[in-house]
Formats: sequence, C-alpha cells, structure tokens
Amino acid sequence: MSNPLTVPPRAPFRTFLDFPLHTDLDTFDAHVAILGLPYGDPYTIDEVTNDQTNAPTAVRRASSRLSMHPDRYDFDFGGPLLDGHDIRVVDCGDVPGDARDLTAHYRKAEAAARKILDAGAMLVSIGGDHGVPIPVFRACEGHGPVTLVHVDAHLDWRDERHGIREGYSNPIRRASEMPWFDHIIQIGLRAQGSARQREYDDAVAWGADIITSYEVLEHGIQPVLDRIPDGGTYYLSIDADGVDPTVMPAVNAPAPGGLLYHHVRDLIHGVVKKGRVLGMDIVEITPARDLNEITSIVAGRFILNLIGTAVRAGRFDR
Repeated sequence: MSNPLTVPPRAPFRTFLDFPLHTDLDTFDAHVAILGLPYGDPYTIDEVTNDQTNAPTAVRRASSRLSMHPDRYDFDFGGPLLDGHDIRVVDCGDVPGDARDLTAHYRKAEAAARKILDAGAMLVSIGGDHGVPIPVFRACEGHGPVTLVHVDAHLDWRDERHGIREGYSNPIRRASEMPWFDHIIQIGLRAQGSARQREYDDAVAWGADIITSYEVLEHGIQPVLDRIPDGGTYYLSIDADGVDPTVMPAVNAPAPGGLLYHHVRDLIHGVVKKGRVLGMDIVEITPARDLNEITSIVAGRFILNLIGTAVRAGRFDR
C-alpha cells in the first residue's frame, strides 16, 4: 500500500497489550480494533504536533503495567479479559499525518473507522486532542440511531474557533449536526472552557442532556445510566480532563471535582449492558505531564473494562 490508512505504532514499538498488529484494513477481520489518532485539526501551528500526539504511544507503552497478561483474573470485570472466548483483538496502528496537507489524516481516520465499523468490530481510538473523534463520528453513519455518551469537563459546542470548525472545542457541535446521533448525554462538566453562554444555550436547545460532575459525585452514576435509553447503539467519547486530576493528572486543562475512576468504570459497564457500543475514544492525554504513567494506565484500564464487559455481555457473538 503506497498511501496506507494506518502505520505501525511509533518507536519504541509496542502494540496495546501486545495484541497482534494489523494495518491492512482491506483484510481486517477482528472483533475489536485499537486505533491511534494522534493528530487533530490545530488552532495554531504550535498544536500540529503538541504533546497530545504522543498519547497513543504512551498508552500502548503503559499497557505493560496495567495488565500482566490477558489470562489473569481481573477484579474490574470478574475474570480474565476474554473469558475463554475466541475474541480477536488487533492493534491497527496510527493514522499518519501529512505535513503538506493538514486535513489528510482526518480523511484517513474516517476511512479507517468506516472499514472497522462496517466489518462489525468495536473501535477503540486513542487520541490526540478532542478533535480526533470527529471523523470517527462521521464513520458512524449507517449504524444509527446512535446515542453519544460524552465524558468531559468542557462542553465542546463551539461552532468555530480561530476559523477552525473541527478542533478540540468543536466535536459535540459537529456530532449534533450528524442525523445518526439522536441523543447526546454529557457527563462531568464543571469549571469553564471555551464555551460561552451562547454555546450552552445551543446545547440545551438541541436537547443535550447535561450532567455536571457534582451531580455524579453526590448521587453516583446510576441516575446517569437511568437517563440513557436502553436497547440502543452507543458511542463513548472520554476526555481525560472529565476525570478528576487526582486520577488522570496528565491533561492540559485540569479542573478539580471531576469523576472518579469507579464512576467511569461503572458508566462503561452500564452502557455496554444496555446495548451495542460501536466504539470508544480516550483523548486529551499529555504524557509529559504524567506521574508514574498513571494517566495512561487509567486510560488502558478503561479500554480493558470496555472489552471485558462486552465479552461477558455477549456483544461479540457473531
């Protein structure tokens, strides 16, 4: 392939949890695909290769510490990861950037995500900033209606910022414009980001279900799950700064009072049990700010909880 959609992970080379590498998406055949999306749509030239572009590499590297081996007993979901089932998990590498065309990687990301989703696999993406799920949202076309479950400290409803419409302040606004997303629930909001009163009003007018982190801290995650429709199709987008910085410290915009690990774990479990999860992304990790790799380890644990719970819910029976 002269112009591949994905390339092997960066050096030091390591796939997530040492799962097989498979970058030829024309021959893709797996139940779960791990995909690195390092590059977003930058607001400034300095953001083209900011530290968040290193996050897919960091999470893969930390996977050696979050699980000794997939066959070990895991208390987060009650047994070995794949529970003795013949479940194929592959790492599809990273969508590469093009220094001469700063939008090429979004086109490749959408094409890669479409091949994976159309093959019936669950897609797990590692960003990158929060702009990177936008092409994945587009790839969900034909799989709807989809409920978008969004964990974040910030609203992400800006229509444009500095003339850019597909950056990290824009993803939920862009999702709201895609007719296959019929419900959006946003969890963990607090403090302030780039949203103004007008963005909040637009989100409410569209019908987004906005839940602050303080509601979750006071009442737990079950009332949140009760507000998510049953028996549907879902996509999870997790911004690391939606989680409390004591749990995921390596973010650009830390805000106290975020969700705790068990809140996000229980959210993932609850959504998987409701219906089909098309995919999940974890974004906005800045590895240079991390402490003992804990942010990358937590991100990896979220991925394991998604896969382990989906296995037990029979979501890969095909």
